[in-house]
Amino acid sequence: MANLVLFIAILICAIQSVRSKKLILSSIWLAGVSALLSILFFQMGAHQVAVIELSVGAGLVTVLLVFAIGVAGEESIVAPVIIPRVLTFGLVIAFMLLLGWYSFPQSTMKSLPPEPPLSTVLWEQRGLDVITQMILIFAGVLGLLGLLAEVKPPLERPMAEEFIAKRQEGLAELVRESDDSTHGIHLPRGQEGMKETDASKGVS
Repeated sequence: MANLVLFIAILICAIQSVRSKKLILSSIWLAGVSALLSILFFQMGAHQVAVIELSVGAGLVTVLLVFAIGVAGEESIVAPVIIPRVLTFGLVIAFMLLLGWYSFPQSTMKSLPPEPPLSTVLWEQRGLDVITQMILIFAGVLGLLGLLAEVKPPLERPMAEEFIAKRQEGLAELVRESDDSTHGIHLPRGQEGMKETDASKGVS
């Protein structure tokens, strides 16, 4: 009965993630799907799969989606409807029913032997899988940061912009001086005479 309730909750979250018009809400609904699915896996005895689904599906993927949406922003996408909605929902429901039918344990199955504790399974039997999962999470975070980073290093770009700004200021000053000289701006006669005497003194 508990598995059936989890299955219905997973189906509702999946439908809401598809129907939601905002990306941030869709990512939250998907996180709910992953969390409920990990609980279902744990109830069915797949403890390792439940831990991986909870950490990657509800953890890493959700954080990366929310971070990317927060940086890039949401854009409304209007796409034409190709497949009718009735057919789409019918196929999804049929697939989920078949998946639940083949996933739930049958009454004719024999009782499984007792399993070791979860800590023993994770760090002794599945230690390599746990380390690989940590590496994947670290690589995913670094990859997203690399995609969202600037094209140039952060220390080189401001220096280049400052150099270009100073060069443009120098060119603008030269253009201003040339415009003043071409417009016939002359000094008064008294100042011209003083400059001529200063030049003659310098020559002598």
